[in-house]
Amino acid sequence: MVARADGKCSLHKGWWREGKDELATHSMTTEVWISTKDQISEATRTAIQEALEEESTKDTPSFGLEDLEKLHRSGTEAGLLGIYSFPGAVYATDGSNDKGFMGAGYYRLDENRGGCCQLGRGEEGNSFNRAELEAACLALEDAKRKRDRKPIILLSDSACFLSSSQKWVGEGKSPSMWGNPDADIMRDIVQLLRERIEQGLLTIFIKIKAHRGDPLNELADRSADEGRQSENIRWSLPTNRPIFYWTDGTMHRSPHPPSPFKSNRFC
Repeated sequence: MVARADGKCSLHKGWWREGKDELATHSMTTEVWISTKDQISEATRTAIQEALEEESTKDTPSFGLEDLEKLHRSGTEAGLLGIYSFPGAVYATDGSNDKGFMGAGYYRLDENRGGCCQLGRGEEGNSFNRAELEAACLALEDAKRKRDRKPIILLSDSACFLSSSQKWVGEGKSPSMWGNPDADIMRDIVQLLRERIEQGLLTIFIKIKAHRGDPLNELADRSADEGRQSENIRWSLPTNRPIFYWTDGTMHRSPHPPSPFKSNRFC
């Protein structure tokens, strides 16, 4: 026996059907054994023990270059779409909204790195869609800073983000930012996309399923979780809408919805 510990050591049964990426807690102790004819280094033994004692509620995605890992990636949703062989930059984005804090994060495939931030203005209410929008904005800002003129694919597991962005694509009736609670972020996204179009740069948004074992999506998810604790806080400028508080045993709050009628009276 080379390691022994209690804790969160495996994924939930049927996690791929339910989209659970949190680790399961089992009452039984987990043990790791090897043959008496084999030997492992002390560093490997320590790494196994630390993995068993990990306090994180989520597994750490693996993105190695072993043959089996490459085969696994080729069978994921992104792999079947041919995204791993895309001749440009691939960004996976995700938002996180938990315990009163919003975070946004991305992962860039070709450079094996990510980025994140925390979103302010939580006193006006938190939303996953706002976090998802900011994650996409972070990725587009990163692509602009690189100045490498590469086409990009942006992977998102948020249908809300894609539907809210769709109205700004193509011709037709001019949409309005009026009444959009996340207009501050959407304006920047539209501007970044406009700049890419003017430069003749291709930008593709693709919806993928959340928490189905795709390493890109999982790495973006971890960046978004990290963003909730980040000291880099953005989009904190208030909208100056009145905020209503009420309690029914639990304190609730909600900003006053935007109205097409201007009035100085509230009741």
